[in-house]
Formats: sequence, structure tokens, C-alpha cells
Amino acid sequence: MVQLRDHLGPAVGVKQINRKRVLLAVMIKADTQAGLSRRTSLSGGTVSAIVREMASEGTLLVERNENGGRGSLVRLCRTSSVAVGVHIGFNHTRVVARRLDQGFDDLHPGASSEKGANSGLERVLPDIRRMVDEAVRQVGGGRESDIISLGVAVPRMIDPRTGGFTTPVLPPWHANDDLVGRLRKTLGLTTVVLDNDANLGALAEQTFGTDEGLETVVYVKVSTGVGAGLIIGNSMVRGHRGMAGEIGHSVMDPRGAVCRCGGRGCLETIIGADSLVRQVRDALTGSSVDLPDSLRSVIDRAHANDVVCVRVLEDAGRHLGQALAQVCNMLNPNLIVLGGRLEAASDLVLGPCEESLLRYSLRGAADAVLRKSSLGQLTEAHGALVLGLRSYDRDGEAQAAAV
Repeated sequence: MVQLRDHLGPAVGVKQINRKRVLLAVMIKADTQAGLSRRTSLSGGTVSAIVREMASEGTLLVERNENGGRGSLVRLCRTSSVAVGVHIGFNHTRVVARRLDQGFDDLHPGASSEKGANSGLERVLPDIRRMVDEAVRQVGGGRESDIISLGVAVPRMIDPRTGGFTTPVLPPWHANDDLVGRLRKTLGLTTVVLDNDANLGALAEQTFGTDEGLETVVYVKVSTGVGAGLIIGNSMVRGHRGMAGEIGHSVMDPRGAVCRCGGRGCLETIIGADSLVRQVRDALTGSSVDLPDSLRSVIDRAHANDVVCVRVLEDAGRHLGQALAQVCNMLNPNLIVLGGRLEAASDLVLGPCEESLLRYSLRGAADAVLRKSSLGQLTEAHGALVLGLRSYDRDGEAQAAAV
């Protein structure tokens, strides 16, 4: 059985760094050698030599297809090592785990809770510990020592220089919240990393949602908050202080409602979950029908042909498309993915969104494929899992900095 910790220590020299990079790519996703070459930016010959060497050592397994050769799948040999991803939303927490010799398609339900960041860190941490244990047991792990990495997705900006919240820290988080430190202590782990949930949604979609190696992927998460994750090449675009992709705070109406960020008329105040529920309630106030209390109930009513809920969701798509048109003018992406809780209304949202994209963008800039998330409500948690594994790939950066 492969002990992956033995292979994940600091690497010295180009050969060891390349070897570790290929191993991490396989840990994240079993792939063909051509796919590994693309994802690691290493030559086909280099990848082939590394795969042969590690296969002879019993670390990697090459599954030959019927034709053999280039289409063969490279994956890990049997291991007990597990990677974990956690998504802490405003009003929910989700956890996924994967034993690293299993394929991404060997899906397990993971674990979830209706407590999120709005419940406070002290109330959420015990639930996370319970859910991590449950998710690890589902994939055949049974010990804390089996967990080699844990990535965390949160709905706030994360400073890439510090790995903590970007200041000013917006509610429901507080400036003294040390989420990474608390999780390390609660779970007894050393490898715990944190990033914005929209960023990690984009990472998950680029990794698992396509096999085409798309250059530019935009993931838009619309739930309580609104944000976008950007992938260009094989890298997340975070920005200098982790504030890239914050389209939820694009000003759509200078005379609109005040946003929790201190701005006025931000996109989040128009299409965020609380705003959509409020629009429906305002329209139905005084009627004899029960008023919806969540975005889920608004979507369910729309699917039952409630004309108010349908109109509110279609308008949300139009506003979203108008904001995304500016993203298209700047990035001309290959793929735009709708995620978050609004993804459940994609049949009502994506059509009006595409209409606005075409109306407000430069002709040809918005020719991206526009679709809902292929990973559903676990997208951000899967991205967090990938982030945890990618955190081991620091040797190449250190060597470049030393040159």
C-alpha cells in the first residue's frame, strides 16, 4: 500500500520537483499521460519517464485501454490516504472526502449541516469535526492519520499573501477569527488551507467539469452572496489582495440599497438570496398566500408556475448577464458556470442571462459556453479538496524564487 506522506516532503532539484508535480496531478485526478503533461506543463517525454519509474516502484498504476499507449489512464496504486474538502457557507456547511486511489467519479455523499458561518465559529467547529469523521469513514479511511490535506472554502475574500481574511473583514467573520488555526487544532492536522468559495468553485469546474483544458473559466456563485472565481491557464486569479472576481460588489444602481460592504446598489443587493426572497415577499404582501422564507422556496414556487417568482428569477438572470458582460469584455472566457443556490433555477436564469450577455458585451466577447455547475451543491467543497492537495506543490515556486 502506497504511503503518500513519504512522497510529499520538500523536493530538491528539478527531477524531484517534476516527479512530485506529476504525483500530485494524479492524486487530484487520474488522467492520461497527455492530460498530465497539459496539467503539469511538463513535456510528454518527461511525464512518460516519471510514470514508468513510479509504476515500476508500485506507486502509480497504468490502466491500459483497448488500444494501449497514449490513452491509458494513470492512477494511484492502493492507498489509505484521504483528502478532504470543506465548504462553510453563510447558512450551511458541506464536507467531501476522497481516498486518493479512487476516481473522482467514485462519488460518496459526504456530510452536511444547516449551520454555517452565520451561526458563529464556535458552533460550527464541532459540526465540522463530526462531518469530517463521517466523510472519511464513507471512503474507507478510519484514522486522523489517513487525512493528508484539508482545504476550506469560505464566502469571503482571502488574502493570498497571508492565507487569512482580507481586511476589512466583512460579516459574519471577525478580524480575530483564525479559522485555519482553529481547524488545525480541532482536527489535529497540519495541512489546512483556505480560499474564497467562488475561486474554489472555478477550480473544481476546471479540474473535474471538463477534460478539454480550457484556458479561461469563470465560475459565478449566487447564494446569500455573489462572487466569481477566475481560472486562467491552470492558475486561480486571486488579485493582489484576494479581491479579484468580486462581481457581487459591482455597482448596478448608484441609488440602490446599501450593501454590507458599505457600497450602494451592488449586484449582491439585487440578486443575492435575501434580496430575491424580499422581492417576492414585497410583491405578495397583503395576499392570502404564504410568503416564501428562502431562495429554495422561491425556486420551488417558480417551478410550480408562480408568476411572481418566475419574474424575479428571470430578472435576476438579466442583471447577472449585464454584470458578466463586463467580465466577458475583459477576459473573453471559454466557459461560464452558474453555481450556488441559484443553480437550482438555471432553467429560468440562464436564458435571460445569455440575452443580457449578448446585449451588453462586445460582439464576440461573450461566445463562451454558459451552463450550470456539473458538480451541483458540492462544487466548492470539491474545489477545496483540490486546493488542499495543491498546497503541497510549493517546491517549484521556492526554486524559482531562489534563482
